[in-house]
Amino acid sequence: MNSQQFLEHYGLAVDPFADEEASTDPIFKGYGITHAFHPDWNKIYGTPTEPTTSVVFGEKGSGKTALRMQMVRKLTEYNGANPDARVFVIPYDDFNPFIDRFREKQPFWRKNIRRALEQWKVWDHIDAILSLGVTQLLDRVLKVKTESHPAAPGLDDLKLEELSPSQVRDLLMLAMYYDQTSGEDRFVRWEKLRKEMKYHNLLARLPLPLGGAVGWTVVMLLLPFLLYGMGMTESWWGFYQSKFFWLAAAAGFITYGAYVGLNWSKAFRIRRGLRTLEQNQGELCKTLRSFPRRALFNQPVPYVEHSEDRYELLTKFQSILKTLGFPGVLVIVDRADEPYQVNGVPERMKALLWPMLDNKLLKHAGIGFKLLLPGELYEFVRREDDDFKLRARLDKQNLVPTFDWTGQALYDLANTRISGSMPPTHTGDAPRLEDFFDDTINENYLVHAFQSLKAPRRLFKFLYNVIGSHTKMYTDSAPNWKISQATFLSVMGNMKE
Repeated sequence: MNSQQFLEHYGLAVDPFADEEASTDPIFKGYGITHAFHPDWNKIYGTPTEPTTSVVFGEKGSGKTALRMQMVRKLTEYNGANPDARVFVIPYDDFNPFIDRFREKQPFWRKNIRRALEQWKVWDHIDAILSLGVTQLLDRVLKVKTESHPAAPGLDDLKLEELSPSQVRDLLMLAMYYDQTSGEDRFVRWEKLRKEMKYHNLLARLPLPLGGAVGWTVVMLLLPFLLYGMGMTESWWGFYQSKFFWLAAAAGFITYGAYVGLNWSKAFRIRRGLRTLEQNQGELCKTLRSFPRRALFNQPVPYVEHSEDRYELLTKFQSILKTLGFPGVLVIVDRADEPYQVNGVPERMKALLWPMLDNKLLKHAGIGFKLLLPGELYEFVRREDDDFKLRARLDKQNLVPTFDWTGQALYDLANTRISGSMPPTHTGDAPRLEDFFDDTINENYLVHAFQSLKAPRRLFKFLYNVIGSHTKMYTDSAPNWKISQATFLSVMGNMKE
């Protein structure tokens, strides 16, 4: 006999324990996402009306990805029911592009990934988070269809007319710095945004053409003398000898050159300062030229290596979101062990993530951070000195040091999986897990046995192997529908080796 026959005997349409990855698990996506919650769910999720920070350390297979998907699902439901008080969700779970760009901008003596990550600072995280948030918001404003926006099942009808003139300027400024779209030329997209926001910038375009026009007009007046100098009249010759002529030419070209040079210099410093982002200097220059210089006076610019400008830009982004109906922002950090340059090495993960463990960032008003971190990093936390503990203040961050599951929680999870594996036409109660075993194994026995597994992935692997080992011992003509205690203990022993 085979496993499918065994499961069909109990009325199951699919194997409830075959999938170990939540992101590709149809049972979890269809049934478990709303029925199977970790015991610490309420502490971690908090309340959408007041986004809070939670720091969770969990080993592989403990359900961090499932937790992230459940939070997004709950927030989607909340946003649908509260259109004027939604939560803007920023998924910060793909570090590869940020690490790649950061490493490329390091000098040659710091190209080594370990040395590069040692230079990662809190403002690099803020830049990355702002890029994700700003790009998502611009997609919504410009009605760009994408599947990458969590907790937003459709394009929102944003009330852009409620933005104040200063907020319109701030949105355009943030778009200039942080838009990371790959769908079209960023300056073209910025121009679309400017027109959508009805932001007029005619005065911003005058210095460049005016300076060039004055300079080149004087040159064109000079051409006849250069070509026919000996035949020129005295009046022309007198004009060329006048101070006015040369002052006009100099003023025109100096205006032209200074305007181009200042914008080029500023674009270069911005591009160098945004170490985790990809910026085209030519596009930045064109966008800078499209702003009236007075509009950017005394505004924060992210080319200085310190965090204050970033916090001010983050606050501006929050102000815009609040006006558009998003008073709360939630940043979900996950999969920190997956970047190919980190490759699960604990020391590299620590270098990447530790700058984010800053109480000033984690308690920034109006923003909640859900940090779903690899379990092996908690040992580094325990060994940290008092300076780190004062800076991070993890005691204030809803800390979950071990994202383990109790035996009771795993037993309930297994039964939830069984219920989710029943066919849609099924009526009545689903079988219980103990129904699969002989009379020597009951609910208390299973709860006690599962206590040592601690993680859903281990539970699924164990039960999948138990069913497989059992069915291999019997034929189709002489099936046995009850798993023995001996088989249970044998597979459990193999799991502990």
